[in-house]
Amino acid sequence: MQPNYTLEKIKFATDSQTFEKAIDLYESGKVTNFREGISCYSAVVLGTKPYQVSVENRNYALANCTCYLGQNDVLCKHMVAVAIYAIMRGEKIKQEDKEIFTDPICSGKLGELDESELKNIKQSITSALKYIKTYSGSSSAWFAYQNLLSEGCSRLSKIVSELPVSLQTAKLLTDLLLRIDKKLCTGGMDDSDGAVGDFMQETVEVLKSYTMLDKNCKNAFLLLKNRETCFGWEEPLLELID
Repeated sequence: MQPNYTLEKIKFATDSQTFEKAIDLYESGKVTNFREGISCYSAVVLGTKPYQVSVENRNYALANCTCYLGQNDVLCKHMVAVAIYAIMRGEKIKQEDKEIFTDPICSGKLGELDESELKNIKQSITSALKYIKTYSGSSSAWFAYQNLLSEGCSRLSKIVSELPVSLQTAKLLTDLLLRIDKKLCTGGMDDSDGAVGDFMQETVEVLKSYTMLDKNCKNAFLLLKNRETCFGWEEPLLELID
C-alpha cells in the first residue's frame, strides 16, 4: 500500500529542521518494526528511547507518537521519519531529493532556458502558485492554510534558486512577483505569517543580484513602471532603471 503523499510533498510541507532530522533517522536505520495497517503505518523509532509511532496513509500529518512533541499534537521528526519509510521502504534517498530551499537565492550562473525548459518552468510555477490562494476556511483551519502558503513559497524558492541568470529569467521572475501581488491585492489571501511577503522581498534581492551579473536584466523591470502594488516591493527594482 503506497501512501497518498510523496517525498516531495513532505519536503516542501514540513519545516526544514524537522525534515532534516527525519531524514537522518531514516538513513541511520532508526525506523524499526515497520508495519502496514488498513489505513496507516506503524513503527518503533529509536531515539532517546523507543517511540511508538503511527502515521495515516492519506496524510502524514495525521499521526501519533509517544514522544513529548507527539503527545502535544505537534508533528515530530519520528512521525515524518515513518512517513518517509512508508514511501522509500529502505531505499536510498537521492541527494537532490534531500536538498531544502527555504529561501530563493541567485544561482549565479548565466544562461537562458530553451523553449522546452521554459515551458516546464512556467508549468511548475503555475502548480506552485496553487498553494498560494484565497483563505475561505474557518478559524480552526487557519494554521493549515498558513502551512499551504509556506509550502507554495518553498516550492517557488526551489524554482527560483535553480534558474540561470538572463533577461529572459528576470522577466519570468518579475511576472511571477506581479502574479503573486495580484493574489495579495485582490485574491483574498491572508498572509498573516508573512511567508508570501518574505518570499517576494527575497526574490527582489535575487533580481538585484541578476543585474550585477547581467546589466540587461534591468530591462525586465520596465514591466513595473506605473504599477500600484500592495506594499511597494517593486521600488528597489525601479531605482535600478531610473
